[in-house]
Amino acid sequence: GEQEVVGVNVHKLEEPPPTGLLKVNPDNERAQVERLTRFKADRSATAVADALDALQQRASGTENLMPTIVDAVRAKATVGEIADSMRAVFGEYKEEVVI
Repeated sequence: GEQEVVGVNVHKLEEPPPTGLLKVNPDNERAQVERLTRFKADRSATAVADALDALQQRASGTENLMPTIVDAVRAKATVGEIADSMRAVFGEYKEEVVI
């Protein structure tokens, strides 16, 4: 109780957790994986790698990242690949819960 953590030791919900949450159809998941695999096969791996390298270099400085992100998208980099490139520079937020 030394530190208040919402949902843990203060402001806890009294009702049970929700039921009937969205479950992804395995057929839809497989189809999406196949589309992503085809998408990656039909692009220039070199162009994507160059665009992501440029993004990491710019993220290490103080310049606007948006033009470099747009270039990465035009090279057909995925959102995940772009996020991973920025995560490599900026890191990832990890909530520290002290109870």
